[in-house]
Amino acid sequence: MRGAQAHRAAVERLLASYRAIPAGQRVRLAKRTSNLFRARAEGTTTGLDVSGLDGVISIDTAARTADVQAMCTYESLVAATLPYGLMPLVVPQLKTITLGGAVTGLGIESSSFRNGLPHESVLELDILTGDGTLVTARPEGEHADLFRGFPNSYGTLGYATRLRIELEPVQPAVALRHVRFSDLDELTAAIGTISAAREWEGTGVDFLDGVVFSASEAYLTLGSWTDDLSGLSDYTGPEPFYRSIQRRTTDKLTIHDYLWRWDTDWFWCSAAFGAQNPKVRRYWPARLRRSDVFHRLVGVEMKYGVVAKVDQWRGKPARERVIQDVELPVTRTAEFLRWYLDHVPMTPVWLCPLRLRESGPAGTPEAGSQPWSLYPLRAGQTYVNAGFWGTVAIEPGKAEGDKNREIEAAVAGFDGHKSLYSDAYYDEETFWAAYGGQNYPALKQRYDGDGRLLDLYAKAVGRR
Repeated sequence: MRGAQAHRAAVERLLASYRAIPAGQRVRLAKRTSNLFRARAEGTTTGLDVSGLDGVISIDTAARTADVQAMCTYESLVAATLPYGLMPLVVPQLKTITLGGAVTGLGIESSSFRNGLPHESVLELDILTGDGTLVTARPEGEHADLFRGFPNSYGTLGYATRLRIELEPVQPAVALRHVRFSDLDELTAAIGTISAAREWEGTGVDFLDGVVFSASEAYLTLGSWTDDLSGLSDYTGPEPFYRSIQRRTTDKLTIHDYLWRWDTDWFWCSAAFGAQNPKVRRYWPARLRRSDVFHRLVGVEMKYGVVAKVDQWRGKPARERVIQDVELPVTRTAEFLRWYLDHVPMTPVWLCPLRLRESGPAGTPEAGSQPWSLYPLRAGQTYVNAGFWGTVAIEPGKAEGDKNREIEAAVAGFDGHKSLYSDAYYDEETFWAAYGGQNYPALKQRYDGDGRLLDLYAKAVGRR
């Protein structure tokens, strides 16, 4: 663990690097990795020094809390907490997602139907604001507005340095049931029932997600804590996890392997690199079958367009990236899925139910009922995150981006909204109506009055 003294030294380096950037120049982080999926303009200034801000500072096992640096990946965070029989309340599915990134952007996983989103388990956080001030934001007090407005701000109000988060106890393994549905309305009705009751057919459900392969083949995976370590599966080898869902009705994984079940094959996206071909997989080192490796390969293609050039030479149509996570009310999810399956030729689709926590991080119902300024989910309502990631051929007469625009319009039509980690095409009026435009200007003025950081529209839609 880092320890308080090492953390203070790292924060001092960060502050010194901020002061070294000339007045009037944009401020950005000097990050080596990213889980964003939108092209960004190259920065011309030296980034903020975040070295030494990537670890766990301390764990309080009695209070079940951890003080964590913002650049700490969930892989490192989980490795630190599991030996104590604890884990974060929500562990996003990719190992190199950072805690700060999940809180200022989007993080979700199969515990979200009972634990909400990662920012809801934050008790307090230190933030270097755009104006160069280091503040501590809590649910109540002087900077409560920043505490509520930081989620979904994507680094446009400031950068977290330390977060104190809640932890929950774990058991050694997770027993899985894969329940098949041939009707999308029955699927979403089951999601609503399980999310409210936290049980299915008399057995408690601690984790809930699903996969849609087609309109007539979809599954919910119900996970329940267990201390039985017999008959464990391992999906870091020849078989990708998602394929097991179609051929098994029950399964069991250690808690470690369950948390990272999607990372080995980046859900199912490793197929794009041949990594699911048995002949290729045999020689692809297991240590390199992980989401960040595949993400770097995508980055190479985005920069050089090798595959695109080969496709063009072969006379194939150009392709558009469609990498999206969208949230829909559970009551509209089946409608959206039918629309999606008719209009977007790309499956599978991941489903992850979520509900805002009934009590907030301060532990009171009043705290939980307060809205998160820039991410308009309503308390007491079940939502379903639908994730779909890949490319589609650009249709004759269409331009790149048209399919994403079509999806954005459809999502809004089904009373949903999407996360901003990937390409977005909204006009400004539509964007601010959906993403806290009534709250954002005051936050921006208070914490970044000189505009040292980009605003949310320029970053998410302008790709700057």
